[in-house]
This record gives sequence, structure tokens and C-alpha cells, in this order.
Amino acid sequence: MTKKSAPGGRKQPDGGMPDRETILRFVAEHPARSSKRDIAKAFSVRGHDRVLLKGILRDLEDEGLLARRRKQLVRPGSLPPVTVLDITSRDDDGYLIARPAEWPEDGSVPPAVLMRHNRQAKGKAKAPSAGIGDRVLARIFPSDNDVGPAYSARVMKVLEKQRGALLGVFRATPGGGGRMEPIERRGKEITIDIDGVGKAEDGDLVEVETARSGRYGMLRGKVLSVMGSVASEKAISMIAIHAHGIPYTFPAAVLSEAEKAKPVSLGKREDWRKIPLVTIDPFDAKDHDDAVYAEPDDNPENPGGVVVYVAIADVSHYVRPGSALDGEALKRGNSVYFPDRVVPMLPERISNDLCSLKEGVDRPALAVRMVYSAQGRKIGHTFHRVMMKSLARLNYAQAQAAIDGAPDDKTETLLDGVLRPLWEAYAVLGRGRDRRQPLELDIPEKKLRLKEDGTVDKVVIPDRLDAHRLIEEFMIQANVAAAETLEKKRQALIYRVHDAPSLAKQETLREFLKTLNIPFARAGQLRANSFNGVLSKARDKPYEIMVSEMVLRSQSQAVYSPDNLGHFGLNLMKYAHFTSPIRRYADLIVHRALIGSLGLGEGGITPKEEDALEEIAAEISTFERRAMAAERETVDRLIAHHLAERIGEDFDGRVSGVTKAGLFVSLQQFGADGFIPVSTLGLDYYIYDEAHQALVGEKTGKGYRLGDSVEVRLAEAIPLAGSLRFEMLSEGRKLPTATRSFHKSKRGASKSNGARKRRRRGY
Repeated sequence: MTKKSAPGGRKQPDGGMPDRETILRFVAEHPARSSKRDIAKAFSVRGHDRVLLKGILRDLEDEGLLARRRKQLVRPGSLPPVTVLDITSRDDDGYLIARPAEWPEDGSVPPAVLMRHNRQAKGKAKAPSAGIGDRVLARIFPSDNDVGPAYSARVMKVLEKQRGALLGVFRATPGGGGRMEPIERRGKEITIDIDGVGKAEDGDLVEVETARSGRYGMLRGKVLSVMGSVASEKAISMIAIHAHGIPYTFPAAVLSEAEKAKPVSLGKREDWRKIPLVTIDPFDAKDHDDAVYAEPDDNPENPGGVVVYVAIADVSHYVRPGSALDGEALKRGNSVYFPDRVVPMLPERISNDLCSLKEGVDRPALAVRMVYSAQGRKIGHTFHRVMMKSLARLNYAQAQAAIDGAPDDKTETLLDGVLRPLWEAYAVLGRGRDRRQPLELDIPEKKLRLKEDGTVDKVVIPDRLDAHRLIEEFMIQANVAAAETLEKKRQALIYRVHDAPSLAKQETLREFLKTLNIPFARAGQLRANSFNGVLSKARDKPYEIMVSEMVLRSQSQAVYSPDNLGHFGLNLMKYAHFTSPIRRYADLIVHRALIGSLGLGEGGITPKEEDALEEIAAEISTFERRAMAAERETVDRLIAHHLAERIGEDFDGRVSGVTKAGLFVSLQQFGADGFIPVSTLGLDYYIYDEAHQALVGEKTGKGYRLGDSVEVRLAEAIPLAGSLRFEMLSEGRKLPTATRSFHKSKRGASKSNGARKRRRRGY
């Protein structure tokens, strides 16, 4: 009997079943077609052998040799077939080298990628070219060469041209000229000659273009733009905006297009203006893109059932594919929210005016009507393109107060006809949620309150109200309905996907929970409610916060994808963002897909957009991470600025992170995080215990663990870097002896493992 050949000419073992090594090699070489079905097809595995293959693949996953990405099996740490890269340098042969723009913050080094030359096919448009400093969307190819980068890539699209400019603070020197202090701790100072100062004054936040004067000369530069004095905290958000390359001014063509837009007439839309829809938002919201209403179902066949209405601003009417507004919205991907400003995805004429569901004003909307049984099971839903008129603009606290028995003049008239039916419907939907059992990780969100001059007034944790949960649940159900409808219509779309935690993160969490005698499900049985069981066992215990932090860190990052992976955290198989098209481009794509597939008029998705969904999903996922990083860094800088005058003061804190290098400590009252280097903890030699999330003194057995309450002294604050350094005042506590013995064995093991690795590598 002849042996079948696997792809690439490799022979399979007798019986046609590929061995483990062959499967791993195939997955590495074919990342874009490595689902279970693809592997079975490639090796002609049929019938009962498919069960055996499934078992082999499951074993490889459990051992951490394979991981899931969407529907594909991949080698852990590998790059997806299409990804966003930053081109950073050239190799010795002059080829461009790039690194992934996104990479998990797990201490691993992001892989280098060799950029291929783009060839121009006959009759095709010229392929995009890129250089150092560019961010590109690229197609990834695993390298078949043992020497050099593990990947090569071909540019699909240049996302943004960076000028090689740096951000910093200008410091004038006597006699003219000056220097630029970098805003990052590891940045380098740049000398500014007198003719390169421009309009910069001492203390200004500036953008500087660099140029080296000679091969080994001092790094020099000239000021490109001045963003104002850093003496004003209002300039701090501009640091993040410029550092991350976030577009914050609209081109003239975009503004012109927005100003020419006119209010929509009823036309062929359904008239929903008599339905008493209301908006419920934060008290300081400037745009209102969702409105809700609920009522009992009058169908006698659905006793106790409810009908829920969710209306969403019809942004797709104004922002058409291929327009200037559309191009700028995709370039931004989402709105970015800072404590002192918002960088919107769309101009205010669209976001705060024509598309904002203002009280008492006719507004176009895309709406969904959903019917539920008394047990919270959805019976059906329909989508409608409508004209609506918001009955009232409410804020969360106002609506909650009315339900709790303290209505004001406005909510008193809405209590019986609008608010109580909403809460009754929320109770019905809650039964369905309880049955679904999504991840219930309800960590409070801190908000900065600023004074008029932009300085931090205080850090607050807003109350978590049922009004918040009601709107969230209604929006989740609307998002599910959108995904279900588009799948039924076989319409391409962008999903919001959330993968299960990686095997490595699961194992880290499992080892940590062992130290608290909290059981945790194995990989094959892991569900969202597995984490809920963990959280419930830690509730009201001294380590409750510590366990919540570890569960949060174990979760994967949600992203956008044209492939449906499901949403692990919400425990949903079909989920797409539909409810915020004013501030998220993904939602706008879903609106267009619904309009096109349901025949709801103009503004539907185009074939060109459908072909580009993979690229669009990769871009907006990157832009979302960019926004999150900019928002986080701005908060850190504002708090560091706030505490800069309190050097030497003592504070109560909590250990919020443990690394080999030291401890991260959070000051709850300020929402601040600072670092304590391990070298400053004391005279003992401290060992990092990953399982216990602790630093333990080798001699004394005393140390510090994640979640410990400690007293610290503020030793240093660097506002522009958003950096705080503390000194530990609390003495370490005695930690379990298992921690010490564990590390003695680990240290011995690492010595022998290191020796084995050196022998294998021929060192």
C-alpha cells in the first residue's frame, strides 16, 4: 500500500493519519487555512479517523502547542494572516524590518517581520510602498528559512505616514537655542539650534523633527509645532494624542461635507414618533445615540411577555461609503475620551447635532423590536428604519431615583408609562441572563473630576446602578439581534469577538488559585461561569480584590473580526456591535450591512466594503487599542501631575501587581499606580513566586503578595511620563513555607534547564 503524501511532500505514517510533528508543521506553514476541517481535508482524513484527529488536536491544545484564533488553530505567539505592523528599521542587507503594532503585555518579545518588495502585477494598480516610521496593514507569510526573521510580509495598505517626529518639552538655553526633554523616561534629549526653535518658548510642549549631524554626532532637531505650555494640565491629553498619532483635527473637506448635511424627512421611513422612546445617558453626555422603550406583550399566546424597542441613530444616512466623512471616520476608528476633552470620530455637526437623539426633535434611526417570553427567552425580533422623536432626555441617576421613589418633576410624569415598564422588561431579560451566565466581573470604573483650570479635583467611583445595567442589557440584546439577522441573511459583517483565555493564562490563574484552595475548571470544561464560581468563592474574603484582579488579567482582549468566534465573556455565540455608530466605525459597518441585506433604502454596504472587511477589522482593532492606551496614559499623567507636590507624604495603598523587578502599588483614593523596585524592599534577597503572586525574602520568608494592604511613601513623581515611585514602609508578612520551598526547587530546576538549553544550542 502506498503512503499518502502530506502537503509539502512529507510522508504520512501508515493509515493516513498525520503525526503530531506533521500537524504542527502544517499549522505553522498554513496559518490562514488551519481549521480542523482544513487539516482533515489536507491529509485526506475521513470517517472514524476524524475522531482520532480531533483527539490529537485537543491534546496539542491542552499541552499549549496549539492555540485557537477565530476558527483557526495556530502556534502560540504566532501572527495572524493579516495584521498591523510598525516598520522600525532595516537589516544589514537593507530590507525593512517591522514589528506587530499589537502584542500581549506578557514579557515576550514581539517577532521581527521581513518586509517583502511589492511587485506590480500587469494591469494592476501600483502596490503601496512604505518606509521606516510607517504603520501598515500587511499579509503575513511564515518564513521557511531557519536564518533571519520567522515571518515575512507584503504591504496591503499604508495606514499612516509618520514624520519621524518626537514629542517633548522645550527648554531654552541662554544665548538662544535649547533642548527638548523627552516625555518618555527612556527617551533621549535633542539639541535645538537657534534657527530651529521657531515660536517655541521655555516650557512649551513641542513636536520636533530629528536629524543627526554626522554619523556619531549629537542628535539634533528643529521644532515642527508648538502645542502650548505644559504648565497647563489641559496640554497633557495632547501628549497622548500626538504620541499615538491620533487624528484630532478634521480636514476642510470633511467639515464642509458635514456642514452641507440636512435634517432627514420622513420619506419611506416608518413613523415611530408616537412611541415614547427615551434616552438614558451619563449626566454630561453631549451625544445621544440610543433610545429605549418597553411594554407588556398584548399577544394572549405570550402571557407575561414583554416587547423591547431599541432605536439607534441612523449615522449611515449621513456617512456614505467612499465619502470624505467615511474616510475620516475609518481613519479614526472610534472616538477617544479624555478627562478634559473628546476626540470624536465624526464632526460635531453629525455627532452632536443631526445624529444625536435630542429630546422633542425628529431624528432618523435604525431600530429593533424584540419580543421575549416571561422566562426571558427571545421569541423573535425585527429591524426597522424609522423616524423617531425622543420623549425625554434622562441621566442614569435621575432615572434610578425615580424608580427608587424619589422622582423629580420630569420623571414623575414618566414613571408609570415609561420607566416602570422598562424596569419590568429588565427583570424579564434578567431571567435570560441568569440562565446564560455571562462573566460577572463588575470592577468599579474610576473617573477623574477636573477643575476649571484642568487640574485634578478628585477621583470618584460612580455608583453602579440598575439603570446602567438595564441599558447595557438592552444594548447587548440589540447587538445579538443584529448578528443573528445578518447571519441568517448570509451577509458579511464585522463581529465583536472575545476568545477564551489562552492556555498559558489559564494555567497561571489555576496555579494562583491553588494557593487559596479554590478549584478551577480544566481547559476542556472552561466556561464564563467557571470564573463566576471562582469569584463567588472569594466574595467577602480578604483576598476578594486579589482574585478579581487575577481573573481580569487572565481574560483575552476582545477584537473585531469578519469571522465569528463568539463572545466568551458574554457567553454568546453571535455578537456584533450595533448600538454606537456615532463613536465606533464597527457599528456603522453593521448598520450598512443591515440596510443592504434587509432592503431598507440607501446607504447599504457596498461590495468593495465587503471585500475589505478583514482589513477594516484589523485596522479598527488597532485603533481601539490605540485609544485605550492614550486614555490610560493621560489619566496616569494627570494623577502624577496632581501628586507631584506631595513628594515625601505617606499613603495607604494596595499591592496591585507583582513582578521580578518589584511591586506595583495602587492608591485607591487617587486611582494612582506606582512602582517599588525590588532593590529598595530591604536587605533580604527577594524571590518572585508567580504561583502565589508574591515577592518572598529568601532568608526571612517574609514578603508581599498581590492584594496586600501596605503603607508607602511617595519618593518620586514624573508628570510627563505619568510615573510614580514609592518607598515601602510596611514590613513584609510571613508567607507560606510552600512559597520558599517552591522557589528553591525552581531555582535548581532553572539551573539544570539552562545547562540543557546551552548544550542543545552548542554554547
